Amino acid sequence: MSTKQLVLIGTYTQPGKSKGIYSFLLDMETGVLEDERIGAGIVNPSWLTLNSARNRLYAVNELKEYGGKASGSVSAFAFDLKTREMKLLNIRPSNGADPCHVVLNKQNTYIYVSNYSGGSVCVFPVLANGSLGEASQLIQHEGSGVNKARQCSPHAHSLCFDPSGRFAFVPDLGIDRLMAYRADAASGALEAAPAPYFKAKPGTGPRHCTFHPNGKYLYVINELGSSINALAYNETDASLLHLQIVSTIPADFFDHNNCADIHMTPDGRFLYGSNRGHNSIAIYRVDPGAGLLSLVDIESSRGKTPRGFCIDHSGAFLLAANQDSDNVVVFCIDRATGRLRKVSEHAVPAPVCVKMYDFS
Repeated sequence: MSTKQLVLIGTYTQPGKSKGIYSFLLDMETGVLEDERIGAGIVNPSWLTLNSARNRLYAVNELKEYGGKASGSVSAFAFDLKTREMKLLNIRPSNGADPCHVVLNKQNTYIYVSNYSGGSVCVFPVLANGSLGEASQLIQHEGSGVNKARQCSPHAHSLCFDPSGRFAFVPDLGIDRLMAYRADAASGALEAAPAPYFKAKPGTGPRHCTFHPNGKYLYVINELGSSINALAYNETDASLLHLQIVSTIPADFFDHNNCADIHMTPDGRFLYGSNRGHNSIAIYRVDPGAGLLSLVDIESSRGKTPRGFCIDHSGAFLLAANQDSDNVVVFCIDRATGRLRKVSEHAVPAPVCVKMYDFS
């Protein structure tokens, strides 16, 4: 493995603090972010994904209006891994307001954009040169939840493929459902899975999810409920069985809190979830046999409003993006206990999404 890892950070450029997409190299020996470069002029690139060849970058532009319609957009870039230069290929409307997440399928042939305010998922083909074709599918969610302030309509928040890539799951904060879809590899189309959704506890607001490396368990972080669901996964029909729900905040914390991101170490031993309000990262040990979680610690994020975070492919470091304190903090992960120890930080304006990639 290289002693340097690529770090890409998506930000909010409005109301004007940030310039676009920031990139760094993480020194895997010291845990220090270095060699800052900026892809400027990109509006609200709040979520990013890089293709497997590391030469095409996709970013949602989180906007309420684009092209005179209630829509955000998604941008495609040619990306040079050595220079980290980004060249815009094209921009497509996301066909829904406030796109907040983008992901590629395993074949790198389609991208999937989740529109938060639009309550929808939009599918785009990736053309031969890496640019995006016109939208091939738009799935509109319907319904509402019990929290009238936050759940008056659907809010698709992200999309996660199962390890096989056959099924995709969309946590919808607005309707308290984890929607399940069968994904066609050839056409990119999504259709309702045999078990079309998992119904979360009312008012919890599912936001992001992640699979255990063994493929047997799925973990969902709930923004409004400050909690994580542990679910058993049946790969034959995409059905989910509830195993456990755990809190992400201390029992004596009663102030406002919204959860955000969730990730697991590559070996599947530890799970992490971010708290915005308590401003912390909750740490759990995972029972690989039963899929159950046990709390290890709740560590300060060393900043305000930890939005996205990531874990490198070796499981050595966790990087947390503190949106409202304008800093990205690098933590070393204790491989025995899962606990976090701060090793460095770097100033980044309004960081939202942080991704790490190796150079292989």
